[in-house]
Amino acid sequence: MAKKPQTDPKLLELLVCPISGAKLEMDVKKQELLSKPAKLAFPIRDGVPVLVSGEARPLTEKELTKN
Repeated sequence: MAKKPQTDPKLLELLVCPISGAKLEMDVKKQELLSKPAKLAFPIRDGVPVLVSGEARPLTEKELTKN
């Protein structure tokens, strides 16, 4: 089975939400970057974060309250 491409952890430290400017949280299982202030989840495709609001999905209430 092929291994998924990894996103550089140093890159992730530098990225911020394009909507709110807040730091992004990584959801490894879903391969997404979460912006709780913007209430959006941005996908990571082939190891590349897609920080386009039209590609993001809204976060659920459960995701927003999760620590």
